[in-house]
Amino acid sequence: MKVACEVTAAAGHILPGAAEVGSRKQKVWARAGSSAMLPCYLSHRKMGKSWKQLPDKTSVLWKRLGGSTHQEPHAVLEVEVSGLRKTALPMRPRVSLQDSALRNGNFSLRISPVRSEDAGLYEARVVHNTKVQSCHVELGVITVTLSPPSPVVENEPLLLRCNSSHRASLVEMCWFHSGSPVPTSRTFCSSHGALSIFRPATSDAGSWRCQLRYSDNETISAMYNLQILGFDGPTSPVVYAAAGSAADLPCTLSYLPTAFGINAVTAHWSRLAGGHLQDWGISHNSSSRSFPLHLPAVGLGDAGQYRCAVSVGSRTISRDVTLAVVTVTPSIQGPVSEGSHLLLLCSLTHPQGHERFQWKQLNSASTNSKLARAASHNLERYRFQMGPTLEIPHVSQKDTGTWECSVYGPEGRLGAVEYGLQITGAQVSSPPTIFSGQVTFGLTLTFFLLLTVCVLALALQKRARPPAFPALDGMVAITVPRKKEVEENQKEKIQQTEC
Repeated sequence: MKVACEVTAAAGHILPGAAEVGSRKQKVWARAGSSAMLPCYLSHRKMGKSWKQLPDKTSVLWKRLGGSTHQEPHAVLEVEVSGLRKTALPMRPRVSLQDSALRNGNFSLRISPVRSEDAGLYEARVVHNTKVQSCHVELGVITVTLSPPSPVVENEPLLLRCNSSHRASLVEMCWFHSGSPVPTSRTFCSSHGALSIFRPATSDAGSWRCQLRYSDNETISAMYNLQILGFDGPTSPVVYAAAGSAADLPCTLSYLPTAFGINAVTAHWSRLAGGHLQDWGISHNSSSRSFPLHLPAVGLGDAGQYRCAVSVGSRTISRDVTLAVVTVTPSIQGPVSEGSHLLLLCSLTHPQGHERFQWKQLNSASTNSKLARAASHNLERYRFQMGPTLEIPHVSQKDTGTWECSVYGPEGRLGAVEYGLQITGAQVSSPPTIFSGQVTFGLTLTFFLLLTVCVLALALQKRARPPAFPALDGMVAITVPRKKEVEENQKEKIQQTEC
């Protein structure tokens, strides 16, 4: 069988206006489970001026002349002149005619849903104004079957079969997923009208199309919507959480169980820690497809692998989730002295090998704008530092605050952890030394000016006030010798003593 496949238009689509009464046989293809329209039209040219009288003077009889099961010709649907309808029991209520279409000369037969045994040749006999005309339409059925039947569970092998009622020899079969040809590989194998998927994943769900080409150059195709019950997200998800923070481990089904007619759903989480199996029960809820596990505060002891098992009907599917805890280890335990050499190590449990780290200072404890700008200028070399280790050669007050270590992967930021840096003796809200000296100098100058003003005020007040006792002032002036006279008397006494 040929392997190369070419994308062709899907066969089986009915073109409007085909198969007029009295024309040659028309062939229609339909997929089992879908609907089919067997066309039969009476043109206005043949109806003439009497087309308005069709409802009262027209009868229609659809017959099946034969099929692949070699059945005898039998009536399928009849509309008498009186409007009475008769339908064959095997096809009731799957066949119908539209009343509004009959008035316009449209006698097409609709079959919904189509079954594989419906394939065969059909004839419509239209009696109009004593004239008998007919349409002949051959219905071909293409069937796509799934094994095991739905629901398909991820990682369980499945088989898609594609065949049709065409009698010619099959030359080529091709499969397409979302419009792209599917080559044979370890995952897919196409052979003898069937496609095997050994380990189906949720990414394999969606639209599938099989294309069949026969020896008489007949090419037909059919679509099939494949639903795979599994879990949303990556196959082995990893949740990154900072030590001490909350974490939610995901467990979300790809479809609601009720979409498959399943109402019995249970889920539980488990973890093998230190040889002891821990279990968390999840309430039964068939109207939801999400069963997360909430951990309020995680630590290093909580890191590891967890398993979510969901029982849907008689089947159980499981998904393993890894919890990776992000921590920060400082080289100096406790408060850090100013001027110290500090290293902050950002570590991760259960690394996957693709993570990268970035350090960033979220805020500074300094409240002075000039100091903050100076700190921003001085910290440019390690404010955004790549790698798990942050090095601060000389710790200063500008380093006080919250530092964040972020973990990044190919898909973006995965998680982060924060570290609060406190420095011994750091007075975050006190003014700088320069500002304190300015305040001291200002206070001293003010005190000196006040003292000078007080002295001048007392002197002016004393000069302006007249003496209260003038005579006493004169007596004091007389009795008190002058300084010059006292000095001369002392010199004379010295001279006399020497003689």
